[in-house]
Amino acid sequence: MTVAAFARWTPRVEEALEALLPPASAEPARLHEAMRYSVLAGGKRIRPVFAMAAYEACGGADAEGVLPAAAALELFHTYSLIHDDLPAMDDDALRRGKPTSHVVYGEALAILAGDALQTLGAEALVTYPKGSTFTARRTKAARALFRALGSRGMAGGQVLDLAAEGAAGGVDAAALTRIHRLKTGVFLEACLEAGALWAGARAPVVRALKRYGAAIGLAFQVVDDVLDMTASAETLGKTPGKDATHEKATFPKLLGLDGSRRQADRLLSEALRALSPLGDASRDLRELARFVVDRDR
Repeated sequence: MTVAAFARWTPRVEEALEALLPPASAEPARLHEAMRYSVLAGGKRIRPVFAMAAYEACGGADAEGVLPAAAALELFHTYSLIHDDLPAMDDDALRRGKPTSHVVYGEALAILAGDALQTLGAEALVTYPKGSTFTARRTKAARALFRALGSRGMAGGQVLDLAAEGAAGGVDAAALTRIHRLKTGVFLEACLEAGALWAGARAPVVRALKRYGAAIGLAFQVVDDVLDMTASAETLGKTPGKDATHEKATFPKLLGLDGSRRQADRLLSEALRALSPLGDASRDLRELARFVVDRDR
C-alpha cells in the first residue's frame, strides 16, 4: 500500500535524524556508532510521519522548523526498541531485519545507547521548533511527550506487559487494552498531540487528534499481535512468534485472528470519525490510519 505521507515525510525525517545524531567518529565513538546503528537501521518513521501529518492538517506552515522535533520522536521510539529487545525484557536477536543492539554491541553499551538516544530526543524537543512563536508550544508538546514515555505511559505499560507474561489465561480484554494503550498507544497519541500543538491548533482540534491517536494507537498494537502470529521474519523485521514464546496475553489469544481483525476495523472507524472536525485537511491522517490497520491484509 502506497501512502503519500510516507513518501513525502520519511526522506526529510531521515535528513533530520542524520543532523541530530552525533557523528560515529566523535568520542565516545563506540557509543555514537551504536546509537546510529539502531536509529539508521530503517523503518517507516511512523511516529514522526504521524506528527508531521497532524501538524500539516492543523495548518502548520514551518515544516522545516518542526522536522527536528518530529525526528526526535524516532529517537525515543528507537531507545524503547533497544531496551525492549534486551534479554531482561523481550530478549530478541532481530530488529528491523538486523541483529539487535545488544547482540552487536553487548548489553551494557546497548543500554547506554538507549539512554543517550532518550536524552538526545529530550534535548531536541526543548530546542525545536526555534523562535519565540513556538516557546509555549514547545513546552506543551514536550510535557505531553515526556508524560507518554514515563510511568503513566510507555514505561508503565512495559511493566504491566512483563507482569502479564505467563498469565495469558488470566488477562482479560480490559487489562490487555490497558497494557497496549500504555505501552504503545499513549506515545502515538502524544505524537499527534505534539503535531497539533506545534501548529497552534485550538483545543477542540487537539482533543479530536488525541481521540484519533488513542484509537489508532490501540489498533496498531492489535495488528502487531496478529502479525506476530501470521507474518514472516522478513516481513516483520523481527522474530515472529515471540508472543507465544513468552506466553504473552494477546488479542488473537482472546478474540482469535478474525475477531482481532474485526476489533482493528472497529478502532479504524472510531479513529476516522474523530477526524471529522478537520475535514479535507485530514486526508493524510485517514490514509495513515488505513495503512496501520491493513498491514496484515
